[in-house]
Amino acid sequence: MPTNAPTAAHTLSDVTASDSTLRRFLHGLPGVDAVGLEARAASLGTRSIKTTAKAYAIDLAISMVDLTTLEGADTPGKVRALGVKAVHPDPTDRTTPATAAVCVYPDMVATAKEAVAGSSVKVASVATAFPAGRAPLGVKLADVREAVAAGADEIDMVIDRGAFLAGRYMKVYDEIVAVKEACGASARLKVIFETGELSTYDNIRRASWLGMLAGADFIKTSTGKVAVNATPANTLLMLEAVRDFRAQTGIQIGVKPAGGIRTTKDAIKFLVLVNETAGEDWLDNHWFRFGASSLLNDLLMQRQKLATGRYSGPDYVTVD
Repeated sequence: MPTNAPTAAHTLSDVTASDSTLRRFLHGLPGVDAVGLEARAASLGTRSIKTTAKAYAIDLAISMVDLTTLEGADTPGKVRALGVKAVHPDPTDRTTPATAAVCVYPDMVATAKEAVAGSSVKVASVATAFPAGRAPLGVKLADVREAVAAGADEIDMVIDRGAFLAGRYMKVYDEIVAVKEACGASARLKVIFETGELSTYDNIRRASWLGMLAGADFIKTSTGKVAVNATPANTLLMLEAVRDFRAQTGIQIGVKPAGGIRTTKDAIKFLVLVNETAGEDWLDNHWFRFGASSLLNDLLMQRQKLATGRYSGPDYVTVD
């Protein structure tokens, strides 16, 4: 399977040699046909999923969830409960797969790590002055190093959208490279673009390629803290980018839509996008994730309905 090993040489290494070559490359990417993109995303969202395939899709979606709590009122008790739920999402049915990860602030990493110990569940931590990213680079790197030292398996960083929108692409590139280095060999890096603030699909395409060139292990739509988060169209665009990047370099990059994905129907639409755009290689939680807090409950209720023929309702699943 193709990897994103940092030692892998690729044919695009020369485009980051200078600010001018990077700008030339990013602005030389094909322009996005917004109408066509949205029409394709809408068309794929109408695909009918039958019962057996739906059961498989629900379990796959559960295994791809980054179960998330990113609130100022988070407590160790809440994070421990989240970890327990991630390991055994439905305590009445141990055939339910575990989620991919729990995602917390850096100061809660150690608590989360203890809660999921002995399981396959990873601990992800937002860092780099999440969600605004408005801090000096030294502060951002310290944030990352502390999270990794506490046991984080994954770091979700936010790019400097102000620098990106001002066309300071090399500044954004250099920050991603520095954060990747701070992750060391033990933590994978997800790079968050905050697509709702990038204004255009062309910018989302440019940000996707910029993040991949800088060494992102995942590219991620959003923080979940703004009005517009993951959409089928912006996720489709990012899936096209990782597909094309692998075709050119042999390096596979993951994708994580986050924010606004709340129902099983929504999740399945995104899985169809993955399968039809990037392909089956991405239908695995090593390469595709859902950033969500409420999605898991609906997936569990739909799973119970398929198993029993009855819709159990929210009283029968734990509330995050």
